[in-house]
Amino acid sequence: MPTYREEVSAPTLWEEGQWSGRRVTRFSMLIAVVLVTADLVATGRLERIFDSGFVVLCVGMALAIRPRDFFRVGVLPPMLLLGTCVVLALGHRTAIAGSDDGLVQSVISGLAHHSGPLLAGYALALLVLGVRARVARRRTRPHSNRVGSPAPYLLISGNPEVKSTTVVGSEPASPSMTASST
Repeated sequence: MPTYREEVSAPTLWEEGQWSGRRVTRFSMLIAVVLVTADLVATGRLERIFDSGFVVLCVGMALAIRPRDFFRVGVLPPMLLLGTCVVLALGHRTAIAGSDDGLVQSVISGLAHHSGPLLAGYALALLVLGVRARVARRRTRPHSNRVGSPAPYLLISGNPEVKSTTVVGSEPASPSMTASST
């Protein structure tokens, strides 16, 4: 008889992520570089191309990672944005801040200007990881609760000495009107 896992024909979207944490990190860094380059070529600053691509990248990371590396994707989006801002503050400060801003102020300005996409991407990534974890838990436990449940049993309460008596010849009464004797 096939088990529950064998009955399902193909893994769902939530179960397909099999990339290692290192692979997802390297791929995410590469995509971030591509997004930054595209935005700098198009606008000269870090703007909407990077922001929208960052949100999609966060969701993609959460879908691609294997379950045992969920923590890495749980902390990667803020670190990725911080790294991007530091590199831009060192190399092309005007892309994220004013030309007269210092290094630390440029990094903080970059993080502040892109906090909305960071919040959206991070929240979506954590949501996807939560759904994937829930699906994985459901997938590993048996379909029926019967396997791990104890056998049913009958519990009788009350003392055997307590008896209920009804007066013969009277109308049937509610249980509260019957006399109990011990």
